[in-house]
Amino acid sequence: MARDSISSRRIATGLSWAIVAGMALQAVTGIAAPSVYRDAAWIKAAWFGNDIVTLLVGMPMLAGGLLLARRGSVRGELLWFAGLGYGTYNYAYYMYGAHIGLLFPAFVALFVACVWALALSVSAADVPALAARFGPKTPVRLVAGYAALTGVGLMVAWLAQWGAYVFAGTVPSIGEAPFRLVAAMDLSYMVPPMLVGAVLLWRRRAWGYLISTIAITQGSAYTAVLTVASVVGGLRGIEGSMAQVPIWGAWTLVGAAAAAALLLNVGRRVA
Repeated sequence: MARDSISSRRIATGLSWAIVAGMALQAVTGIAAPSVYRDAAWIKAAWFGNDIVTLLVGMPMLAGGLLLARRGSVRGELLWFAGLGYGTYNYAYYMYGAHIGLLFPAFVALFVACVWALALSVSAADVPALAARFGPKTPVRLVAGYAALTGVGLMVAWLAQWGAYVFAGTVPSIGEAPFRLVAAMDLSYMVPPMLVGAVLLWRRRAWGYLISTIAITQGSAYTAVLTVASVVGGLRGIEGSMAQVPIWGAWTLVGAAAAAALLLNVGRRVA
């Protein structure tokens, strides 16, 4: 490994451990002192569910990936990247979507740290060597099809609502401002890596394995957020929340299966 890559990896590793600590502190604060969120009731329920999944899934995924990667595990390396992808997407939501409160500086710091750690860690990775560790039984076409379906589905869903609002005056059910945030997030952070990763994975290109693993793994973690947030909203009496649980729960299971299909077919160490 080149000297610059070693340096980038060390910086990314140290930054990632700081993110693990920051994730834990932020999530515990949000769960223990929900008054730090100053949003509408249904949004507070979403943040509460989000903090639970961050504490139980997102943070352990990042920490576990770091520990495994330190021992040379390719699977750990990919989980590390996926954990940073989750953090980037997650804290962008908080940073742009939550009302200004006590944790605002933490949201910004965690978002920036995740972006830099992900960029540095991936830039230091030997992508062809990582891709070469995927076994011949990896269901490449099936997983690529799932990623493409997810990317296209999200794009069509959000653009259809945009078109209905702009051309017919139909206000999105969640309101114009929340719609703008969620649609912009998915169309910029989620759809491109899903579609690009799907195309490259279908063609068995090295970057396709990496991009698809990150996008699908962090994507399934975030549909888990939506599932738990819907349950929390339902328990708090927010109308329509429980009806969304089967949808997000099913998509979480499908996404987790797709992620497992990739991660379980990875060899132990970089060649």
